[in-house]
Parts: sequence; structure tokens; C-alpha cells
Amino acid sequence: MVSGCRPRMSRPIAAAAERQQRSIDKRAAIRERALALGFQAVGFARAEIAGEARAHLGDFLQRGYHGDMGWMRDKAERRGDPAVLWPEAKSVVMLGLSYAPEENPTGLPADRGNISVYARGHDYHDVLKSKLRKLAEWTQKNLGGRIKLFVDTAPVMEKPLARQAGIGWQGKHTNLLSREHGSWLFLGALFTTLDLEADAAGDDHCGECRRCLDACPTAAFPAPYVLDARRCISYLTIEHKGHIDRSLRPLIGNRIYGCDDCLAACPWNKFARAGRENALQPRDDLKSPKLAELAQLDDAGFRRKFSGSPVKRTGRDRFVRNVLIAIGNSKDPALAPAAERHLTDPSPLVRAMAVWALGRLLPDGRFARLRDQCLPGEPDPEVGAEWAGS
Repeated sequence: MVSGCRPRMSRPIAAAAERQQRSIDKRAAIRERALALGFQAVGFARAEIAGEARAHLGDFLQRGYHGDMGWMRDKAERRGDPAVLWPEAKSVVMLGLSYAPEENPTGLPADRGNISVYARGHDYHDVLKSKLRKLAEWTQKNLGGRIKLFVDTAPVMEKPLARQAGIGWQGKHTNLLSREHGSWLFLGALFTTLDLEADAAGDDHCGECRRCLDACPTAAFPAPYVLDARRCISYLTIEHKGHIDRSLRPLIGNRIYGCDDCLAACPWNKFARAGRENALQPRDDLKSPKLAELAQLDDAGFRRKFSGSPVKRTGRDRFVRNVLIAIGNSKDPALAPAAERHLTDPSPLVRAMAVWALGRLLPDGRFARLRDQCLPGEPDPEVGAEWAGS
């Protein structure tokens, strides 16, 4: 070999290096375009779920922690394996959009309803889908491949994939955490047939901290990194369709849609800058709404007020159920009339919580007179049980 000359790379090695460079170039282009569209976090992962995350899902379902969210159990196979969801997918582009609040969202006055930060603005599904669709169209046009996009509406394990893509890690409260954005990231995913090099998975930075666990009003965490949704206020006020257990109602306080306590308690939030997406900015009427006004909503009024909001998905009856629980927890007798008008509501779910709220707000004599008046004609046994048990 002549001195000073470099040996030629073998064809397989050269081809592999070329593929890697193409992958790096495509990743850089996708990242640049995603940031230009307003995403704050971008990462790349293989279209597969780590074994630990699949095992965790299986244990979660086996213990019944999913409550009555039967769709989680029914679609567990697709949720745990992207190849079942879309066999052609090779890579996943994970995107994060910050909705960090300007101040701590907890601790509103007892006569006000606390709506989770993520639901105080426009429906994040619509916002993320619009951005993801633009990114998908640009990617297919300029880089090729086929793409499917997902935003919390399909059996996709976004949080494990985001960790695998290096965006952050799943904290002890089971939500995604980021050193840059704290607890406040909406996640979207692009599954693609493009073969893109994966990022290094995110490391856990929770350490010995357990502030999120201790902040939970209902003790919904049996252990760090494990959530029993049946005790979670977000599940109870959004997903749960029936009556909320009597032992949990006082712990809900004035949280009428979701709960931010475990998220807000995380010390990593001190590095998060307030979200900049205009469509996700909180509406003034949803920052600190009066319980008395929310209790007046009929179905048409509910739909008007929450048009374009994720709150709309709960439906009027469940939402007013939540409002009446908050009224019962307010310790404010002045709110009793707002509950009393619902004793004849068409929904048994609403009537039952009106009874419970009045049982906590009215003097015994006044409550007994209402019971004698209403109970004999009450057709629903569960509402009757509320009268008898209050």
C-alpha cells in the first residue's frame, strides 16, 4: 500500500455509511420543519415499544387499574406493538407542543371550578392534528415515504415512544417529563415507512423526589410510576360515566374537569417557559369559572359554552355531576340553591349529586323536608340511595 493513501471502504460499509448520512439529513430536515411549525420538542424512535413498557401495560390492565376504560384492554395488542397497528411503519417521529401555564394552576377559591390547564383553551387534538398534517405533507413531498399521524385518538403508547425518542422520561406520576418543558407537553406521533435513525432514549431524572405522589388528593399512586386510574381525579371527572364513589367525592374539591396537582408539583416545571401557541391559550371564562353559573347549564348551553373545547367530550350530565360535587365541597350554603334546582333534573346522575351536595350544605331540618318531598316520587334507586345515605 502506498504511503499516505487511505484504504477504500468495502461496498457494504460504504453503503451503510451512505444510508446513515441520508437518515441524518432527513432527520435534520424534519426537525427543522417541525420547529418552524411551532413544535418545541422533536425526537425519533423505532416503530416498536420497549419490553418494559409492554410489561407495565400488561400489569396495569391485569390489576384493573384502567377502570371502565375498556378500550384500553380491548386494543392492548395494538397499543403494545406498533407493528400490529401498521406493519409497514419503520420509524416514529415524536412531537411535543408545550402548554405550560404562566402560573401554578392549583388553589382556586372554593366557589370556582378548576378546569385542567390543558382544557382551558382550544381542543389540543385539533391544534396538533393541523400541525402534524402539515408536517406529514411536507415530509412526504420532500423526503418520500408514507406517513400516518396520531394524536391521542388511537391505540398508541405516546409516552413510552416519546421517552424512546429522547424527548423526556415518564416520571413517577406516569406522565412525560422534560427538563426543558416540565410536565406540560402535548404529544403527537408520525408513523412513517422512512428508515430513520433513532435518538437515544431519555434518562430518568426523578431521583428520590416524590412531590407528585404526595400531591395527589386521592392517593391514586400505589407505587412510584404506577397509577390506579380508578382513584385519579382526571379519570373520575372525565372518563368515568357513572356515579363517583362517596369516599372519593370530598377529595375532589373543586376540580370539575381533570386535575393538575401531580403535574404542578414537579420541580422540573421551574425550567418551563409558558406555552406560546395562541390556540392553546386559556379562555378568560375558563380560568376561574363560577360554580353557580356552571350549574345552570342545560345541554344546549353546555354545548355552546364548550364548543371547540375538549370539555365538550364529557357531555353535559357528567360535567354538571362534577360541578355539583364541587358545590358540595365548597362549604358555602349560598350555593345550595344552585344544587336544589337540579333535584328534578332529567338525569339521575345529576339528581343524585344534587342530593349529595345539599346533604353537605343544608341544615338537617331543611334537608329532611326536601327528602320527604322528593324521595317518594323518585324512580331511580341510586338517587333514592343518595337520599337515604345523606
